[in-house]
Amino acid sequence: MIIVTTDYIPGREIQDLKGFVRGSTVQSKHIGRDLLAGLKNIVGGEITDYTNMMDAARQQAIGRMVKHAEEKEADAIIAVRLETSAITNAASEIIAYGTAVKLKES
Repeated sequence: MIIVTTDYIPGREIQDLKGFVRGSTVQSKHIGRDLLAGLKNIVGGEITDYTNMMDAARQQAIGRMVKHAEEKEADAIIAVRLETSAITNAASEIIAYGTAVKLKES
């Protein structure tokens, strides 16, 4: 599956639009991570537990978006975007979305 943030794929022609595709996940904070994050706020620096958690959440959302595109028999997703939104103080949603397309054979 080709995934791009642009509206086209250089050197490839779009044969058919398959439609909107998306994938999402909701991640919640963990009390242990919150305690470590509180300590990091005092001394500064990256909170690697949160970085890793959000990276895994993005990968999961992208994977679900790809599955949605595969169900539509697409072989690429263009105009891909990622967004994060707070659902509660302790949970965030990550959503990946784009347009599934079928490419002409090269």
